Amino acid sequence: MAERFATTIHQKNIVVAMSGGVDSSVAAALLQQQGARVQGVFMALAQPDLAEQLQRVRAVADFLRIPLTVVDLAEPFQREVVDYFCAGYFAGKTPNPCVVCNRTIKCGLLLDRAREGLGADLLATGHYVRISGEGEAGYRLLKGIDPTKDQSYFLALLRQEQLARLCFPLGDFRKEEVYELAAGFGLAFRDTPESQDICFLKHQSVAEFLAVHSPGQGRPGPMLTLQGKELGQHAGIHHYTIGQRRGLGLPDATPWYVATLDPERNVVVVGKDADLWQREMVLPVVHWLRGHPPSLPHVCAVKIRSRHPACQAEIVGFDTGVRLTFAEPQRAVTPGQFAVFYEGEEVLGCGEIAR
Repeated sequence: MAERFATTIHQKNIVVAMSGGVDSSVAAALLQQQGARVQGVFMALAQPDLAEQLQRVRAVADFLRIPLTVVDLAEPFQREVVDYFCAGYFAGKTPNPCVVCNRTIKCGLLLDRAREGLGADLLATGHYVRISGEGEAGYRLLKGIDPTKDQSYFLALLRQEQLARLCFPLGDFRKEEVYELAAGFGLAFRDTPESQDICFLKHQSVAEFLAVHSPGQGRPGPMLTLQGKELGQHAGIHHYTIGQRRGLGLPDATPWYVATLDPERNVVVVGKDADLWQREMVLPVVHWLRGHPPSLPHVCAVKIRSRHPACQAEIVGFDTGVRLTFAEPQRAVTPGQFAVFYEGEEVLGCGEIAR
């Protein structure tokens, strides 16, 4: 259990966001073991497998003998997350809906409902992250200790007032330990598959999902080289992302990759691997978790997508955001993804990549 809660968890009213998986289930059981007054809450988001998922959640809640409340957040989830996701692809971006969902829905509206409707002191989730600090210095969001499961990237848009009301019981555990805890609590999850990052896709591809939820928006157009030579036609820019190699249908002595997407001209620009590397990127808007930036320019570690190894970069401020200069060129910097800044274990801030 994180040090922040070690002596204060007893008798607190803690609502646990439950999905029916091992992480949220063990989080609930751990808090219960620590003496908290635990209840579960399930977000109904019009998931493809809603009935099946709710059945799993109810089974866990019944096993732990905790009350369960179902909160219907399907309409705001559609508006804030799904619509953002669809619009991003048609704008030539590769959006990250989980980052947006965690701020606006799970740690936003759900946190509000838990506090106002269920009397929660804290909302707990099964994320592998940690929180430390409080008072004038503010709260710090830290990586989970398991580097293979750390989810701090996906929570980098959180605000101080959200961090003050959140609890992450699994941040001090490794995944294998969580399975062992589950077995000790009598929860059988060893053979349960891991949930996927984008919950609403289920088994659909992005293109299949967009065809159903935003029909008729994509249209074919030219596929050009960086020098402007047309090599073929694309099926709609929403089918492509920066660095993509497969599905281009462009045979050559060396592979072609998607280098840029130009939604205004409806053009997919392709290049070779050497064309995918860059030393700088621009973030028009930056969110700082402490509420204010460090002294700029500032050198720190940066992740340009969730599974990308952190790289060193210098952050320089300018009128409309920041510019990052990498110590080493980075491959396939992708508009729409988030760049997340780290100082050691701490998340400093983030911003959506523009170019």
